[in-house]
Order: sequence, then structure tokens, then C-alpha cells
Amino acid sequence: MAHHKSALKRIRQTDVRTERNRARRSRIRTFVKKVDMAVAEGDQAKANEALRVAQAELDRGVVKGVYKKNTASRKISRLNAKVKALSA
Repeated sequence: MAHHKSALKRIRQTDVRTERNRARRSRIRTFVKKVDMAVAEGDQAKANEALRVAQAELDRGVVKGVYKKNTASRKISRLNAKVKALSA
């Protein structure tokens, strides 16, 4: 256990940030699942709307430091490919 005031504060900050990041990551996963569900149903309009929201959420995750830029880009690309495959 830390004894210095600054170390104790660091521990508190880490706990808060970890909880925030966990919640954001969970929220992003939920939006990604909505895209997958819309694709599974074969609903093009619903899938496009879900993709738009999921993409914004993934980009926000990058800004907040939850995901790295290339990771989010890869996830968006794969989701986009699934949605495009519906129209083909």
C-alpha cells in the first residue's frame, strides 16, 4: 500500500480512469453488436444507421485513449465490409 499522498491520489485517479474506460469499451462493444445484429437480420437501412453510430463511438474511443487509432480503424473497416456485403 502506498504511503505518500501523491501515490494515494494516483491510485484513486487510476481507479476512476479504469472504470471510465471499462464503461466506454463496453458501450462501444454494444454499438458494434447492434451493427452485427442488423447485418444478420439483413436490414440494409438499419445496418447503415448502426454503422454510422458505431463509427462515431469508435472514433470517440480513440480520442479518449481507450483504443489505438489503427485498432479502431480496423474495426470500422471490418464493420463497413459487412454492411457493404448486404447490398451486393
